[in-house]
Amino acid sequence: MNEKHWTVRVDEGYRVGPWQVTQGLASGSWSSVYAAVHEGTTGESTRAALKFLPTGTLTPRQLSHLAAMTDRELAVHRQLRHPHVIAVLGTYVVDDRGHPDLDGATVIAMELAERSAAAALRDAGGGGLPEAPRLIEEICAGLAGLHESGWVHGDLKPSNILLMADGSVRLADFGLSAELDGTHAYLPPGGSADHMPPERWGEGITADGTVVRQSADIWALGVTACQLLTGRLPFPGVTSRARMAAASAYAEGRVELTLPEALSPQWRRFIADCLAPDHAGRASHTAAELRSRAAAAAGTGAAADARGGFFASRRAVATAGSIAMASCVAALALWAPWGGSADAGKQEGYQRYFRTDSDIPPRYYDLIVKAGTKCPNQPVVTPHLVAAVLKTESNFDHTLRDFQKDEYGIARWTPSVLQYYLPEEQKNREPKPEEMSPEVSIPPLGDFLCRFAPELQGVPGDPTLNLVAAWRTSADVVRRANGVPDRPALREYMPRLRANLEAYRPTATS
Repeated sequence: MNEKHWTVRVDEGYRVGPWQVTQGLASGSWSSVYAAVHEGTTGESTRAALKFLPTGTLTPRQLSHLAAMTDRELAVHRQLRHPHVIAVLGTYVVDDRGHPDLDGATVIAMELAERSAAAALRDAGGGGLPEAPRLIEEICAGLAGLHESGWVHGDLKPSNILLMADGSVRLADFGLSAELDGTHAYLPPGGSADHMPPERWGEGITADGTVVRQSADIWALGVTACQLLTGRLPFPGVTSRARMAAASAYAEGRVELTLPEALSPQWRRFIADCLAPDHAGRASHTAAELRSRAAAAAGTGAAADARGGFFASRRAVATAGSIAMASCVAALALWAPWGGSADAGKQEGYQRYFRTDSDIPPRYYDLIVKAGTKCPNQPVVTPHLVAAVLKTESNFDHTLRDFQKDEYGIARWTPSVLQYYLPEEQKNREPKPEEMSPEVSIPPLGDFLCRFAPELQGVPGDPTLNLVAAWRTSADVVRRANGVPDRPALREYMPRLRANLEAYRPTATS
């Protein structure tokens, strides 16, 4: 090993269970991580990261603290399996009296990542990461899974966000995580000052620890998103103490939040919502909702479009105007091949998409077909599915107002979510309920379905029902439930949805 400080020093070649240590990766205050390899029965080598949590050189008080951290980390992994949470391959206790510093240590074998997001930022030399929009969306996905399982991460920051060989994200390091007890949980003192919300600094320490809520993770998400997008922290200061003072002044209303100018309006709003000054302001923005907003925001600027791959990027449109115009014409032809709009709703061309003798209002035909044909490579997304969702959500009532749920219009959008599925020129502000007309609300429903249909491939059950369940909950919830989750609201909703699907399923074959 090199000469840097290692909390737990392990020699190359040391074996734990089937694993053989190959090199050191990183070391923190309470643990050290090493790369390891083992050969399976087929002779193929499997690589992993081994996290060593020591016992032999600690005081009784330290041992108690470390045992609690280890228990929390293992509890998270026992309860949560998620594609954006680092997977545990096994856990071991070292039995080696010849090495007293290692004897009794807990070892967690995990997926081996390429590097952390913090390392990627260092390599970027002070700038943001080109892939930041996608990374933020995947961070939100992992955080949504954690929150929906009833946990607070407690230490979300770039060094605890791992990047795999394929570029995908894994959340890691759950030693400061805590399970909710009602609306809050308790954490031991600690964490990264730059990523802790201002209220954490004023919370008293009880016998159970410091009170923490999931909104603390939302604050940390906002700080992390700013770092990934710009390479900068959102609050000024040379030291963490100075940045804490700046964040405190902002939370108390003494100064305005000033974010880097390089941020687009969509990302500026995203980060500002995450950095709402208090718990109440942040609590209205769940990780699942923020994931949806991140997916939509990732489709702007230089990032690839995240909504089904249907629209050309802005740069392609700017540099190839005639091609873009041809694409628009082709898109119109795709959803209105008969060359006109509905009159009495009986045009033969619509019958290929849904039953025209049903109760679908003819004035919405074109909007429904447009929404349902945005991603031809996703056969689960169809016009008759869009129609069935609108029927189930509102009975085609474009005046619907559900103030308790903050859902409005024909598709029951929440305004802050709909905003990030609107055309670029409309994303600068959140739409008002009275502005959520069918023309505004229906096409983004197709964008949403196209965005999440690929993520549910391979989930057991009917792919159409899985996708609609994701619309009503989230893709993470559906994946974790291995299909439509058993929730009271869905027990009432899904039978109506299935009936509407059958009622609108087209009978025409051409």
